[in-house]
Amino acid sequence: MNYFSTIYKSVDKVICLIVALLAVISVLMIGSTTVDTNFFSRSVLVQMIAYTIGIIAILITLRFNYTMLKQAIKPLYILSIGLLLLVYVPGLGTEAYGSRAWIDLGVTTVQPSEIVKILYILILADYLNDHKDELYNFKCLIKAGLIAAPIILIVLKEDLGSALVFAAIWVVMIFFAGIDLKAFAKFFALVIFVIPVAYVFMADYQKERIESFLHPDNLNLTGNWQVWQSKVAIGSGGIFGKGLFNGTQKSLDFIPVQTSDFIFSVIGEELGLVGGVIVIALFGFLLVRMMKILYDALDFYGALIISGIIGMFTFQIFENIAMTMGLMPVTGITLPFLSYGGSSIVSNMLAVALILNIGVRSKKINF
Repeated sequence: MNYFSTIYKSVDKVICLIVALLAVISVLMIGSTTVDTNFFSRSVLVQMIAYTIGIIAILITLRFNYTMLKQAIKPLYILSIGLLLLVYVPGLGTEAYGSRAWIDLGVTTVQPSEIVKILYILILADYLNDHKDELYNFKCLIKAGLIAAPIILIVLKEDLGSALVFAAIWVVMIFFAGIDLKAFAKFFALVIFVIPVAYVFMADYQKERIESFLHPDNLNLTGNWQVWQSKVAIGSGGIFGKGLFNGTQKSLDFIPVQTSDFIFSVIGEELGLVGGVIVIALFGFLLVRMMKILYDALDFYGALIISGIIGMFTFQIFENIAMTMGLMPVTGITLPFLSYGGSSIVSNMLAVALILNIGVRSKKINF
């Protein structure tokens, strides 16, 4: 008992505090979208339950050394593919927002790609750790791409946003592992060649989103009207915002998917530039703290895991916030820790659990 007590006391309290603050902001802003009827709506309750599950997951995960995960990489890879394919099982997979990326469990829906993100990082970290001395070899890079390809292609078929997150994780981890730039240039050229082929197989709604981004002034294109309303909401918030629960664009339901993809638009309208900057600063502090743990990691495997998680969060934060301002295409990527979604929150908390686990075991603990 003393051992586990010491482990819990050794966790990075700054990361815990930042995540707690983001959780409070998340519940407040989601509750703000339904405050006219009932603050404690189903969305708020689901978010609170998801955070509770995440806290339990952190407490359990801290009891095990993260290096034990290396022994289960093959089962985790098979599990990842299996989870992603479940969305195609009749009566189990369900469609929302134009993509079939959810599993219907009756009482709730689960997005398997969110959980697979974490498994994917573990799988790729194991491969790169075992082949870190071969990354000058183009064949080794191809093998790393082939490991990731089945997962990315399955996700890409139904969820362009998540596929981009997986691709970003791969690129960040490859560079962190020390890839030879000449080998990467060859691989990048191969990817550029494949992109037109991939575009042909994209769903119509995915092509429409790309077309909308390329022609932002055409409000007849799918997504551009929503982005326009998002920019109006953020701009109308001014410096200090209209006040918590007082957003008009939000209340009139002009902001699209306002509890999830466009939660930052609600923040911008009600809390203004100040609120938006505070949120971005919290994310910045969180990423810097994670980088510190990466720097102090005892082994390369742990450092690779952290690099993947940092890559995942950085890309999602940038893409989501930029999307609400029309600076990036609308891809359905959630804002970590803030957007509504049980699967997303649990996945984010599992990522934090791994970071804390690696951080604790990088410290000298006295008993």
